Amino acid sequence: MNNDHLTRRDLSVVWHPCTQMKDHEYLPMTPIRRGEGVWLEDYDGNRYIDAVSSWWVNLFGHANPQINQAIRDQLDQLEHVILAGFTHEPVVRLSERLVQITPPGLTRCFYADSGSAAVEVALKMSFHYWRNRGQGERTRFICLSNSYHGETLGALSVGDVALYKETYRPLLMQSITVQAPDCYHRESGESCEQVAERQFAHMERALADHAHETCAVIVEPLVQCAGHMRMYHPRYLTLLREACDRHGVHLIADEIAVGFGRTGTLFACEQAGITPDFMCLSKGLTGGYLPLSAVVTTDDVYQAFYDEYEKLNAFLHSHSYTGNPLACAAALGTLDIFEQEDVIGRNRRLADVMGEALEPLRAHPHVAEVRQTGMIAAVEMVKDKASREPYPWQERRGLRIYQHALKRGALLRPLGNVSYLMPPYVITEEQIRFLARVMEEGIDLATAP
Repeated sequence: MNNDHLTRRDLSVVWHPCTQMKDHEYLPMTPIRRGEGVWLEDYDGNRYIDAVSSWWVNLFGHANPQINQAIRDQLDQLEHVILAGFTHEPVVRLSERLVQITPPGLTRCFYADSGSAAVEVALKMSFHYWRNRGQGERTRFICLSNSYHGETLGALSVGDVALYKETYRPLLMQSITVQAPDCYHRESGESCEQVAERQFAHMERALADHAHETCAVIVEPLVQCAGHMRMYHPRYLTLLREACDRHGVHLIADEIAVGFGRTGTLFACEQAGITPDFMCLSKGLTGGYLPLSAVVTTDDVYQAFYDEYEKLNAFLHSHSYTGNPLACAAALGTLDIFEQEDVIGRNRRLADVMGEALEPLRAHPHVAEVRQTGMIAAVEMVKDKASREPYPWQERRGLRIYQHALKRGALLRPLGNVSYLMPPYVITEEQIRFLARVMEEGIDLATAP
């Protein structure tokens, strides 16, 4: 077996996600045979540092021995059982631990099988809560510009990245979109905290005008990942929690990409000192091993559905693999590592190295900004540094970085003109510096005349 052989087989039967398949007429895909730590290895023996954690899911490296063992132990006991009318120890233990580590007041866990599904659960649960409370006129949601919450229809409805949304707009709910507090658009001399406070006026007006018909506000705390890794100050979340309370509207925190240590704290909401009404978790929840998501919510929400059967107030959303024991075992193995090791402390040291390694790119003539929140760092290329005029998206300059990085033994998958690092937490300082050099080389190539 070699790369070419598996690629030919693949192209005859597989339709890949987020891909224009015609590209593979000239852009070879990379068949992966095995993974270990930060490394991925193809069938020809080439190795690549997984700088994007395989779409932001892998926390503690590929083939992590501790998570491997947790899954093996569970596999000998129970692979799956229906979670309606039945239960099992892994889902109970995981729920107990999630309630313990998430912000105070989150007491109930509802499971699904992907991040998008978790968002769907939170949206439906919020709407259904208000209906059960006699406020069925609440049917709308407020979201931020440039936001992304997944690609199922409900999740697309509360997102604002045109690339994913525009084609399906006729099928979607009509949400209320408010300008994001993106620090990239700060004025001269303005701090990110001041941007957050200034931009919050838009949210305040939207809530004042629409609270009576609104179920919830949904946000990605601190980093809009699929929205080109745009970042904002925690002050916005503090103001948002206060305003949602004041206007009687739910707050949904989509921590699917930013949770589990990515932003410098276990959960991004901690940096604002807030508790949302719903916290959506997935991706790193299982350490990148198996599909699983959870919506952690409050007892107030839970009690709104707790009633006599005849009232038909129960929340009937379900997934066949809800609370899968193997996925729960992987999640428990992941949480064990957080508990046994100083993951957050080590991540902060690695984040410092990441910032230092990328610092030279601030002076690059075609870099508008180098930005970072914890273990997420992004570099935005522009055609003109002074005006921040972007390169036309049709030029696909980020693709040149991707191709160069593969030749150098790294998986960097830019978002348009934004190249970023979001590596597994087991990466070394020297590997981070290597990735920064590769990124700089790639940006030089991508911005050459």
